[in-house]
Amino acid sequence: MKKAVVLLSGGLDSATALAITRNRQFECYTLSVDYGQRHRSELEAAKKVAQSLGSQTHQVIKLDLTTFGGSALTDRSIEIPTSGENTNIPVTYVPARNTIMLSLALAWAETLDSQDIFVGVNAVDYSGYPDCRPEYITAFENMANLATKAAIEGKKLIIHAPLMHLTKQEIIQEGIALGVDYSLTVSCYQADEAGRACGVCDSCRIRRAGFTAAGVIDSTRYLITP
Repeated sequence: MKKAVVLLSGGLDSATALAITRNRQFECYTLSVDYGQRHRSELEAAKKVAQSLGSQTHQVIKLDLTTFGGSALTDRSIEIPTSGENTNIPVTYVPARNTIMLSLALAWAETLDSQDIFVGVNAVDYSGYPDCRPEYITAFENMANLATKAAIEGKKLIIHAPLMHLTKQEIIQEGIALGVDYSLTVSCYQADEAGRACGVCDSCRIRRAGFTAAGVIDSTRYLITP
């Protein structure tokens, strides 16, 4: 089987991306990053998801982005938005997060002799982050194939973003068909230590609406259910 590195946050999208990777007959190596995020229970969720979906190895890299701050997810003095009104890039955007994580995945893929990286970014039902757009993924793939020994020697690297053009409803339906246990996942930006979701942040609203549209029971443990 071909090897693939899968970025796994512990959320709904990355869990679905892992299930898709496995279904495509890849041997999966999952990678999470402990970057000082306030919703740290997602890291425990990632371990459970990796085990549930048959990851060969699950790595957690510690990289403290609270040193820079600049995001509500890495600076507790910035409040998580709950109004549901957003016309700009939200304060939950973490500067360069996907670039950092994809770079780490790239390094691991090269040492594993893997040419495939999977990431659960989405450009339909999401929060408007610039590093979730298809042109960004294409640009990173181009950069990776200029910057690595493997690519120069003829082993072209591919960044797979299988959820890019799916709605949250479609993502959930795909995941259910592939056996994802969404009760293991944590998407909330301010989930507590037990993984219970706030129910009011942008991520919770998008997740809940996706389950409703999909006609699937939402097993998320919400502290507040509007």
